[in-house]
Amino acid sequence: MSLNTPPSAAFSPLYQQIKAMILASLQASEWLPGASIPSEMELAARYLVSQGTVRKAIDELAAENLLVRRQGKGTFVATHQEDGWQYRFLRLEPDSGQKYPLVNQFLACEQIASPAEIAKLLKLKAGDPVLRIDRVQSFDSKPIVFEEIWLSAVRFKGLSLDKLNAWSGPMYAFYESQYATHMVRAEEQIKAISASKDIAAHLGLAIGSAILAVDRVAYTYGNKPVEVRHARYDTSEQHYVNKLN
Repeated sequence: MSLNTPPSAAFSPLYQQIKAMILASLQASEWLPGASIPSEMELAARYLVSQGTVRKAIDELAAENLLVRRQGKGTFVATHQEDGWQYRFLRLEPDSGQKYPLVNQFLACEQIASPAEIAKLLKLKAGDPVLRIDRVQSFDSKPIVFEEIWLSAVRFKGLSLDKLNAWSGPMYAFYESQYATHMVRAEEQIKAISASKDIAAHLGLAIGSAILAVDRVAYTYGNKPVEVRHARYDTSEQHYVNKLN
């Protein structure tokens, strides 16, 4: 190719190719959440590239919250079980500014044939088996979140209401530790709605109270949808936080 020939649309910089290789290893569970990955020098030798190329690839993966650098210790696979990361996907904060632990109460976990809308979001076939989970989260004995969660029954085989209620930590840490499924990103649609009779009962509100509806699709490596979540928040004493960079 001459110097005046424009690059092919399929061309990607070398560090992006190395990034894709590291990501493939994460997808294949070569390095599990919380574990360290090989050093930059070791990865450079493995991929036959410079250490600087590896560093640039790792920098991007760290910026995307897939890897975590620790000064003097190395680079680790991000995990939802680590303090500071457990509630990375929870954007609800009290108006008072204090931090609070939410207490889970799982109300239902049933396997059903997937509705067409849920199947589309999870990239399943309509009618494929899915799990529908209902959960209330409370602070200081006051319910503030009701969630309807949808998962593939095949990926989460054996999941039951007893297993869920035996878990006290964040949901995404549960997926990670029990089903080797690490959530890396989510897309949400947010709007203000009025509480229906059922939602009002779950949250201890008057029917028609203003609440926040947050509908989410969460993804694991490779942009694969894993979870659909319909959350309803009582924001009378808390607010939804979104930090834009």
